[in-house]
Amino acid sequence: MKYVVLIPIYNDRESLKLLIENINHEIKDLNHEISIVVINDASSQQIVDTYPNIENINSIEIVNMKENRGHARCIASGLKYISERKEFDFVIPMDGDGEDRPEEIKNFIQLSEQSDKSIIGERVKRSEGLFFQLCYQFHKFLTLAFTGKSIKFGNFTCLSKSTVKKLLDEKATWNSFSGSLKKIEKELISTPSIRGKRYFGPSQMSFFNLLKHSLAIISVFRKTVLIRSALFIIFYILLIKSYASVITSLPLVLLLIMIYSISSLALRENIEEFNNSLTNIHDIDKIK
Repeated sequence: MKYVVLIPIYNDRESLKLLIENINHEIKDLNHEISIVVINDASSQQIVDTYPNIENINSIEIVNMKENRGHARCIASGLKYISERKEFDFVIPMDGDGEDRPEEIKNFIQLSEQSDKSIIGERVKRSEGLFFQLCYQFHKFLTLAFTGKSIKFGNFTCLSKSTVKKLLDEKATWNSFSGSLKKIEKELISTPSIRGKRYFGPSQMSFFNLLKHSLAIISVFRKTVLIRSALFIIFYILLIKSYASVITSLPLVLLLIMIYSISSLALRENIEEFNNSLTNIHDIDKIK
């Protein structure tokens, strides 16, 4: 079978080089055709490097974009590029900094040999500090509470050709990869995944970025969110009507801010921009 590893990257040249070398090492005993497509999100630094250990990789392409459009849109553009210009059976999106561990690619491929369903890497362990892990747990709780969906995975997945087609037809993919995948696929195979450590430098996922990521996922299910929020508001007002004050009104204010935020993020869903995303390609470096 043919697998394409999709790697979005922005200003992380050293990590990309090490990641490609590690992927090459991990797939050496796999009897499949494995290629790599890197989507360079208009990095301000030089990305192309020398890659001495790539004998087990079928091909490597670095697609250089004209304008930086962010991580989710980078993945969406990569899926469209692969769908239109590559032959594949499965696509494996993964971060380019080492936090998605290349040794787990074998787990995806082994499971895909047994089923044509898409596979998610469910996070069972993380490597970040305590504060970030607490924030991540809050993110999962927030998503579950307002959408009814338990989303315990990120970009690191193994997508069948049919799932890729569904994602390309779903405008929410342009805004949130994991939210869109959860929306369009009811049956996903799960495999444990350990969040690795970045190869170089500190994590790029700040508290603010995690909050924005969480709200982007929630915005995919905004109809459910609005219904649940309305029920909560009615129940909460009845609960506090005899104790109304600035303090007791604070949860309602925060909820309204959240609804406004997800409504704003939902405006990023643009199927026309998604369909035309490949016009943002500047050039393509064929490494192998």
